[in-house]
Amino acid sequence: MDMAFDARDDVSDETLLILYGKGDGRAARALTLRLGPLAYRVALRMLGDRAEAEDLTQEALLRLWKIAPDWRPGEAKVSTWLYRVVTNLATDRLRRRRGIGLDEAPEVPDETASALERMIETDRARALDLALAQLPARQRQAVVLRHLEGMSNPEIAAAMEIGVEAVESLTSRGKRALAALLRDRREELGYGHD
Repeated sequence: MDMAFDARDDVSDETLLILYGKGDGRAARALTLRLGPLAYRVALRMLGDRAEAEDLTQEALLRLWKIAPDWRPGEAKVSTWLYRVVTNLATDRLRRRRGIGLDEAPEVPDETASALERMIETDRARALDLALAQLPARQRQAVVLRHLEGMSNPEIAAAMEIGVEAVESLTSRGKRALAALLRDRREELGYGHD
């Protein structure tokens, strides 16, 4: 089959994975372009370290490529399967580095720091990342997938291998904890008193 793919094609993730499983490297490239950035963002939000997030994303994609020939259509969404692998790998890495404070991740310099709006946004993102790092791993995972990646509760439930009610509970508790952690910084972060 001689097709050209890109990340915007109407070809489903599952079709691309099956094609790769049959030897079509272009399908893998298209799927990587489509799902890689999303996997990376989840890993980065959970780990707080760009290099480690890149490594984890590559590891998760390698696992996807290994199972491609054995993929059974209709059993799971490819993106959900990949998110599950990313979050499980991130959780494992966080467990291994318990001796290191999660807020000790190196800060990346902002190349456009001269613009006031960009600086405020960077401060807000940093504050959110630090607050997220203080949440229990499962709450952090649910909040990241729901509110930063825009996944639905059923998709998150599948990715985390829990029920929808548990997702709702985790995201609700996570949001309340984040609000409490960030409450005293509202004015500093440019949100005022509203």
